[in-house]
Amino acid sequence: MTFEEIDILDLIPQRPPFVLIDRLTAFDEARTETRFTVRAEHLMCESDRLQAAGLIENIAQTCAARLGYINLLHAERVKLGFIGAIRDLEILRLPRCGETLHTTTWNLEEVFRMILVRAEVRSEGELLATAQMKIAVSEIDAQN
Repeated sequence: MTFEEIDILDLIPQRPPFVLIDRLTAFDEARTETRFTVRAEHLMCESDRLQAAGLIENIAQTCAARLGYINLLHAERVKLGFIGAIRDLEILRLPRCGETLHTTTWNLEEVFRMILVRAEVRSEGELLATAQMKIAVSEIDAQN
């Protein structure tokens, strides 16, 4: 199965109108990549820009897509996860509606059910945001 064949809603617990990734585009042992086209009607857009909270949630949903893909490979259900901490967040520019975001996370450390990632959000190669994020993964199945 290619990434293009996977419905993103099969990988993440979020549901519209709160979805901030369109597609998983890359996955390996340490790295995950997603893409998202910012739409003017999205609830996290204001004044033709995706707001900072939307960028943070885009990173968190990229982490969720990674975990969801692993669950899919093992025929398990998607679990709920929670942002445990955000460090070194730097937003260089808020993306405009119509831009396509390419978000990459790298797993730095995983202990029990806590994951530390480094993240970058880019548009057409331009770096828009960076951060480190801790994600706590629960044992609770997401609702479909």
